Amino acid sequence: MAKLNRNHLTILPLSERRHKMTVADVYALDAETPPDENPRLPVVADRIAKAHREGRQVIWMMGAHVMRRGNSRFIIDLMERGILTHLATNGACAIHDFELAHIGATLEDVEDYIWDGKFGNWEETGRYLNEAIVRGYQDKIGFGEAIGRFIQEGEMDIAFPHRNVSMFAAAYRLGVPFTVHKGIGFDIIDQHPAADYAAMGWTTGEDFLRFAQSVSQLEGGVFLNLGSAVMGPEVYLKSLSMARNLASQRGAEIRHFTTANFDLIDFPDFRDEGSPTDAHYYHRPKKTILIRTVKDGGEGYHISGDFSVTVPQLYRLLTASL
Repeated sequence: MAKLNRNHLTILPLSERRHKMTVADVYALDAETPPDENPRLPVVADRIAKAHREGRQVIWMMGAHVMRRGNSRFIIDLMERGILTHLATNGACAIHDFELAHIGATLEDVEDYIWDGKFGNWEETGRYLNEAIVRGYQDKIGFGEAIGRFIQEGEMDIAFPHRNVSMFAAAYRLGVPFTVHKGIGFDIIDQHPAADYAAMGWTTGEDFLRFAQSVSQLEGGVFLNLGSAVMGPEVYLKSLSMARNLASQRGAEIRHFTTANFDLIDFPDFRDEGSPTDAHYYHRPKKTILIRTVKDGGEGYHISGDFSVTVPQLYRLLTASL
């Protein structure tokens, strides 16, 4: 069966790409940010602080938009304080993190570049990240750890003048698990001729099992899903099922924990699953994270708002209480 030959693609250097985000758009820790008046946000902050004090898991699952709204330094600081015990994300977040650390800019204009097929076909991003993934596969480590090691240690003599805003480098340096959950064809690095799909599959599979191990210790802890409509809820759901399966064999439970879903979307009642005729019935974060997995001992909270407001406010609440 015929297949597309990636070796015939025109791959361009990042120096020819226009960017919509630079390191100047990443908040400083003391930056002035708008307040958030959501009454549930202090409750979530209190649950996180309690879990931290008791040595429980605080798992931070996010889509790429969270860091694209300038929150990398807040997340790094929460890691450095020992508050976040596990971070998880998609392939896009790893790409933006790498590009910011490497050239101080990221985020191409899809509409601008898709019309003639330039979108996603960039040499440094595709070449270097894929080489890091292959090295991770060879060393039998996870996708996220391979990216973090690459940026933190400057492998392959690649310069990272903005390493200080890399969440992956910080996680690797601090020994905090940072897992990447991706599918083939989801990300621009999959287009590059250097992409090794076997290496991608093995390393992201390793990350799935590492994430599931953290979920297996979620009793008394907190799981946060920020801006992931499908990947986050689905990976969490399967991991929780495996974790509960093993826990039940030893007479243990994983039921008493807090979940929080951060999103732009809001619900009339985020604890009501609704009926199949309601559009929100099919919204996986609501159904999975806020209702089904916490109805037998846990509690879920929905935080609606822009990540440039809600994440800084959560950070302020946490640092004030701790």
